[in-house]
Amino acid sequence: MNSTLYNGGLTREQFLFYEIRIVAKLTLRGLDREEISEMIKKDNLFQFPTEKMISSIVRTCFRRIDALASEALIYHLVEAPSKVGKQINLYAMMKYNRIVWEFMTNVIGEKFRTQAFDFSKKDINLFFLGLQEQNDTVASWSDSTITKIKQVLVRSLVECEYLDSVRSDHLNNIAIVPELEEEIRAGNDYAALPAFNCFTADCKAAPSEKM
Repeated sequence: MNSTLYNGGLTREQFLFYEIRIVAKLTLRGLDREEISEMIKKDNLFQFPTEKMISSIVRTCFRRIDALASEALIYHLVEAPSKVGKQINLYAMMKYNRIVWEFMTNVIGEKFRTQAFDFSKKDINLFFLGLQEQNDTVASWSDSTITKIKQVLVRSLVECEYLDSVRSDHLNNIAIVPELEEEIRAGNDYAALPAFNCFTADCKAAPSEKM
């Protein structure tokens, strides 16, 4: 995890898979960041209604790409199938945002570890209650901010097939994609592996069927 601070930016950032893939693709073409930002604005590649919103999201995508700190993952983010790219984007969110990291490792990773595949609003509510009790910054956030962050976390789980829908009451027994596992291990970021249902020396053959 790159950040030690709690960041409420998820309220406006969302999952952003489509957007980060565009930024990563332009990065691989060798364009500098100013060129990338101007191209996205000029051609409205994100299909957003305002230029201000585009600038903010471009910066977020750059921060996530920086957090990955891996040329291989940036390549796979662009060239690999969506399932692979979405797991990489989730990992980038974890690396950039402490809330996503702690939710994925402490809540989701623990459920995988204990094989407790039930999932409900109670799980996410207890997670935020604990954060509010332990951290003044999170405690200062409005109810609407926390509600929006909860929604982004759940939708991110849906995007990566941890949940079938935002109303699902159980987690799917997902498997980490080999491209991501290889880079996580290469970077010695073993603490991230439980978030992707990975607890063994080699998780590539882990079952992916639903429980």
